[in-house]
Amino acid sequence: MNILIIGSGGREHALAWKIAQSALVDQVWSAPGSAAMDRIGPCFDVPADDVEGLEKLALQLEPDLIVVGPEAPLAAGLGDRLRARGFDVFGPNKEPAQLEASKGFAKDLMARFDVPTAAYGRFTDPNAAKDFLTTLSAPYVLKADGLAAGKGVVIADTLEQAQAEADAMLSGKFGDASAELVIEEFMPGEEASVFVLTDGVNRLTLPACQDHKRLLDGDEGPNTGGMGAYCPAPVMTPALMADVDETIAAPMLEGLAEAGHPYKGVLYIGLMITPEGPKVVEFNVRFGDPECQALMAALQDDIVPALLACATGGMPARDFESLMPRLSEAKPAATVVLATKGYPGAYEKGSVIKGVKAAGALDGVTVFHAGTGVDQDGEWTASGGRVLSITAAGATLGDAIDRAYAGVDQIDWPEGVHRRDIGWRALKAD
Repeated sequence: MNILIIGSGGREHALAWKIAQSALVDQVWSAPGSAAMDRIGPCFDVPADDVEGLEKLALQLEPDLIVVGPEAPLAAGLGDRLRARGFDVFGPNKEPAQLEASKGFAKDLMARFDVPTAAYGRFTDPNAAKDFLTTLSAPYVLKADGLAAGKGVVIADTLEQAQAEADAMLSGKFGDASAELVIEEFMPGEEASVFVLTDGVNRLTLPACQDHKRLLDGDEGPNTGGMGAYCPAPVMTPALMADVDETIAAPMLEGLAEAGHPYKGVLYIGLMITPEGPKVVEFNVRFGDPECQALMAALQDDIVPALLACATGGMPARDFESLMPRLSEAKPAATVVLATKGYPGAYEKGSVIKGVKAAGALDGVTVFHAGTGVDQDGEWTASGGRVLSITAAGATLGDAIDRAYAGVDQIDWPEGVHRRDIGWRALKAD
């Protein structure tokens, strides 16, 4: 079979790498893909947000399965259009994709289905937002309602900072994404990410991950799209995983199905493990980045049957659960993100990155490209904020982390930055 992957980042590179290993797959195509993904299979220069262009490309290629990596095309209705053309699509339609496209929509659904989450309010008026903030205690959580490339969340330490941030966000700090603002009560605890594969009826939960959102060691500095991740996350015990399935995954997926919007794809559940139990921080409608890189390295099974089952639906539960029978044998894995200096703010493009081949040659190490190009001399160059994900699997989580950092140390890139403490909570727990 032939599979078309939509997207061009580290997440999509990891998916292409994993999918290409399947004995079921003849060809992996990507749109728009990247120079790194082109080494796996042909790439087509159609942007991931060009819904009409992607529809035309699918009609031209006639893939057996289309895997949509990023959230924006799903929120724009790419899944609906492709399914209307008869294609099998891994990724939800436009209506359930609003779980990520609108934080207010997601919070309202959680309230409707009695899913545990933080108390919240939705605002378009700055004065009403600032009044609501006075009813909460520090720290304060403010979120742009729409898609802001993973950067639309601000945690303010004082009321004055929070009120100034409310003004800034509703005045266009994140463009149209912050035309509406969601303000939440702060939830103390440890974060984790759970990924549920579903065909709209049945579901299969993958090993839990933990992301590192802050730019600097010790979880300091600004929020980013993610500076590294590892799995499995020890904080998610079997009891907590069962709790998440019962109180969060089941009511959300069953509620969407009953409302006539069955969810097909992967549901990302961003959690805070609070003293009262797991609560939802956010939902995403795609694999996390960089969690996907760690997950793809960890999973020992062929993931293609599960992706196809999610897209086609109607598979008996017992068979769905047997698609990846070796989930319990998933290897510990970790990924370290290398970003361009200045990220998540302004940064320069075009700097040369050396040592990529040497890093990928290490035992158990794979280098996924998120923002790279190739110059006229054939050298890898930086073309984005988050540029590389140095990923490794190992016998233990400590082993995987050590291997990942051994790969990082092979990279010669003075213009790059990274954290040196990925996985510190898990290692401390050991």
